[in-house]
Amino acid sequence: MRLETAGQRLKDYVLSADDGTLMRHAFHALLAAAAVFVVIDWHEISSASPDIPAFDPMMPNAPPVLPPALTEGKPQGAPVEVKTDPALLKKAIRFDLQPGGVLLAQGTIEVGAATRFQTEIETRGEYVKTVSLDSPGGSVGDALAISKLIRERKIATSVAGGALCVSSCPIVMAGGVVRTADKDAVLGVHQVFNGTKEKLSPELAMSEAQRTTADVTRHLDEMGIKPGLWIHAMETPPDRLYYLSPDEMKEFALVAPPAAVAKKAK
Repeated sequence: MRLETAGQRLKDYVLSADDGTLMRHAFHALLAAAAVFVVIDWHEISSASPDIPAFDPMMPNAPPVLPPALTEGKPQGAPVEVKTDPALLKKAIRFDLQPGGVLLAQGTIEVGAATRFQTEIETRGEYVKTVSLDSPGGSVGDALAISKLIRERKIATSVAGGALCVSSCPIVMAGGVVRTADKDAVLGVHQVFNGTKEKLSPELAMSEAQRTTADVTRHLDEMGIKPGLWIHAMETPPDRLYYLSPDEMKEFALVAPPAAVAKKAK
């Protein structure tokens, strides 16, 4: 096929496609490119920290609990003070049923947290109306599983003022049938990365990044979250955080009333 013919066909397709189709293709292309940069960032971090191939600022023995945010290329601290003791945030996530049907989920989402959460819901789920999040994130797979169960059980999610919900925690929050964040709640996102000591080959790292990107993107879309949230996550290296402003929480529908979530579910 001649280059001119291929170019003309591409031009004809672009001119004939509707805006929605073009936006979807552009978004998917951006995610594919972002996955490549995840691998590049992963290798840079791995080289800089040879003893910790997947440097995780949220894990114990890795300072600090709150890394600086990436704002126009310049590090910046959290927008407000996080009131929770960092020692509590570094511990494995615990579930504490409080008055009013609120289940406090506080701590790091370790591998296996989803199983413990499922047991908690099966035991006391009829009392749980809202899951109040206070977590520095952790296992993406467990965050996805918890989020799906929250939606299945039609439970709301919230982040209290002075509480933290960053890294994979917003994935959990996305599952809520109602999603709220109080004034001075701290929410943020960054790239996913391998949280184990295992050294991955470039090919496997790329494959894992793409698979995880697809899983998270699909889930957030099903939960009614706007693509902008995940784009900010993919743009921000794993040793940084992109902190969300109250306006961005609403813009990306991470904070959403029941009507908005119900409309997406139809």
